Amino acid sequence: MFIFSKTKTQILLAGFIFLLLPFFVGADTQGQRTNFFIAQSFDIKGREKILAVLENVSLKGYFYLESDWEETLSEDEKKTINQNLEILGQEFDNTIYPKLTAAYGSPWEPGIDNSYNITVLFHKMKDGAAGYFNDGDEYPKIQNPKSNEREMIYLNADYLKFPAVKGYLAHEFVHLITFNQKDKERGVREEVWLNEARADFAPTLLGYDIKYQGSNLQQRVNQFVNSPSDSLTEWQAEKKDYGIVNIFIQYLVDNYGIRILADSLKSKKTGIESINEALNKAGFKKNFSQIFTDWTIAVFLADCNAGSNYCYKNENLKNLKVAPSLIFLPSTQKTSIFLDYSIKQWSGNWYRIIGGKGDLELDFDGEDSVDFKVAYVLCKDSELCQIKFLELDGQKKGKLSLENFGKNWSSLNLIPSIQSKVSGFLEQEPLYHFSISASIKIKTERELLVEELTAKIAGLQAQIAQLRAALSEISDKRPGTIPDGFSFEKNLSFSMTDSDVAYLKIILDKEVSHQTWSGNGYFGKSALAAVKLFQEKYKNEISQFSGYPIQASGFVGKGTRAKLNQIMRNF
Repeated sequence: MFIFSKTKTQILLAGFIFLLLPFFVGADTQGQRTNFFIAQSFDIKGREKILAVLENVSLKGYFYLESDWEETLSEDEKKTINQNLEILGQEFDNTIYPKLTAAYGSPWEPGIDNSYNITVLFHKMKDGAAGYFNDGDEYPKIQNPKSNEREMIYLNADYLKFPAVKGYLAHEFVHLITFNQKDKERGVREEVWLNEARADFAPTLLGYDIKYQGSNLQQRVNQFVNSPSDSLTEWQAEKKDYGIVNIFIQYLVDNYGIRILADSLKSKKTGIESINEALNKAGFKKNFSQIFTDWTIAVFLADCNAGSNYCYKNENLKNLKVAPSLIFLPSTQKTSIFLDYSIKQWSGNWYRIIGGKGDLELDFDGEDSVDFKVAYVLCKDSELCQIKFLELDGQKKGKLSLENFGKNWSSLNLIPSIQSKVSGFLEQEPLYHFSISASIKIKTERELLVEELTAKIAGLQAQIAQLRAALSEISDKRPGTIPDGFSFEKNLSFSMTDSDVAYLKIILDKEVSHQTWSGNGYFGKSALAAVKLFQEKYKNEISQFSGYPIQASGFVGKGTRAKLNQIMRNF
């Protein structure tokens, strides 16, 4: 957590003031007592100033304890606290400071206090507060009367008893680095969500999250699972905000490396734009928007088999999955539903449609003022899910039709998001609306019986055709010529024998096959393969003739016949 303490005018004056600062501050000595300003909003008693004693001096840190709190400790407790401070100082010198500065760059050194030591103040804070960084301390009192004029971070004294304190120290230290790299060196203010995300990744970067149980990562996973649809970019300093930024940044680094976080910090750009710049610099083809969409699919599927971008590499996160909101279609003759939802920019949203048996028609309608992206995942039990994207028109409307839903597919999973705004995110971002309407026609018992009988008849016809083919004297000659005035009016399918098949082969021979056919009028395996090639070749035109996107199945239906007749007219 970090606190902003300066005005816009102060920001403009910062570079000038930095140059004019006198450096006459001496080194702190162990045992000295110093008054410090603190954040009233964090302090357990709402104080703005406390007295603290310097209990430990390490190579890179001054570790102060609130005097009032320290005086309440027993001698045994003081001994334990001092031992923990000694260990923490060594960890700061040997791990936290060198590794984080190697990754992100340095804090301001020697800084406003002309010291290479970072001041760490432990004081009693409100429940749930781990620590904070106040950038107002980086400015002289002439600008900020409540400045402590130090490179300084604050931690909750209660956590000195627990190993997690090293992760909190690392988190706040990254904020100190960020101030120098962004505010001071480049004169820009980092977006809060990315500032927090970069800091909260520090425990993972330092290896503190390898042991998952009780780790910062486990805490963030729990917070994310409880509020997975929280906006990534809206920051209200709530637990769910830390959950979403941590889990997303874990994915980003998993797939694109720590270099993206480091390079985005050393950029004059901020937030999303700085990440896009870093991605481009590293030679990646995808931008932030595409990566965010991939992430929304990854936390739903968690399946590397569906694509390398649809899972986490981190062993502690490989099984992380969000639970989608369920939309159930009852098994009635005809079902229609209309649902209205509200979401914010850069939030993940997951809706699973199940139930019903029949042809599904789905309509999506989003607000015109923002850009929606809608991924959808079609799943069937025990089979690999298919990932697709809904095409939206200028009014943010899209339509999807699925035949035999409930039989061909066990679920349709919609993953909409809004990705319009790229900077200037507020503490409270607006909500935008979209609606989902779905209807499904359930087949009656009579229709199902007719469908079953039709399938049986087709099977018998196929058997008859095979017998005819076996009994016929089939020559290995190419098909002859197509009669004048002929057109394809019947559907043609595998294993049937018909004169139309012979004419079909003439066109296939010219368009895709160039082979000697076995049996002029028999629709065999060679013909089936050739039809599939033909359908792939003219897929767009056949789809237009059919009125829906076709698959290269080898079945000669309406659209394929129309394309054959078109070609035949040019023979």
